[in-house]
Amino acid sequence: MKIENKKVLCFGEVLWDMLPSGPKPGGAPMNVAIHLHKLGVAVDMASRIGNDEAGQELKDFLQSSGLSTSLIQTDEHLPTSKVLVHLDQNNNATYEICEPVAWDNIQFTDQLQTKATQAGLIIYGTLALRNETTRNTLLKVLEGSTALKLVDINLRQPYDKKEIVETMLRKADIVKLNDEEVVVLAQWYNKLKHDEKSIIRWLAVEYGCQMVVVTRGDRGAIAYHEGQFYDHPGYKVKAVDTVGSGDAFLAGMVASLFEGKMCKEALNLACAAGAFVATQSGATPQYQAKDLTKYFNNTNG
Repeated sequence: MKIENKKVLCFGEVLWDMLPSGPKPGGAPMNVAIHLHKLGVAVDMASRIGNDEAGQELKDFLQSSGLSTSLIQTDEHLPTSKVLVHLDQNNNATYEICEPVAWDNIQFTDQLQTKATQAGLIIYGTLALRNETTRNTLLKVLEGSTALKLVDINLRQPYDKKEIVETMLRKADIVKLNDEEVVVLAQWYNKLKHDEKSIIRWLAVEYGCQMVVVTRGDRGAIAYHEGQFYDHPGYKVKAVDTVGSGDAFLAGMVASLFEGKMCKEALNLACAAGAFVATQSGATPQYQAKDLTKYFNNTNG
């Protein structure tokens, strides 16, 4: 898998997760960008906020996290996004996503296209593509870039349209999704009778993906690359909430691959990052890369 350079462009939603404990900055692409920055990867975040106090606070948070806000657009009419987060008895999160919001209206600009052409990897999710404007902007960005494309499948009802997911899968070189989303895709294609590995292998072949990575919550993760499967059992931790765990996992995976690590090693750091974030409140807790290394070196996986 050839990566032209180690610059990343993350594209999609930025928002406030309205947790029972209070509001926390969130949005899968933004979470991934922040974790990548913590792990030493050069990353830009492209999104859109409202011209309101919530938007300014989110922009301030991005700057304090070390990210550039040059690709954060401001909408004069639509508000900054807020998502109601509900936690079950095991602290697993479900989401209530309001619309329309500013990231539904991300505009194509020359500056955005320039960053895309300079990137070695573009990371995008499926949630922000619920609106045609943002979806068309991303498609135009992807068409104008030779970077590797990574789609993070985020199936949030009712924004889980099969045709949109299919379009973005066909653009992707790498696919990341969780075990529940594997089941949904299997239902779409009448493959529920197949085992997980067969479905993953089919997905890679059907959509021409170089790598498919599936997170399994507290059961770790599995990756499929160049005809081989790689498993990691995960790290057993006491979860505070699972918000952002998958995003931290993805950032750990990307950072490891950028360092030239093999899939097995990359899964180790990725699972450690996801487990660590699950022990913290919110999607982007404070830590440094060395803290994460110490964490997984001293945790039984």
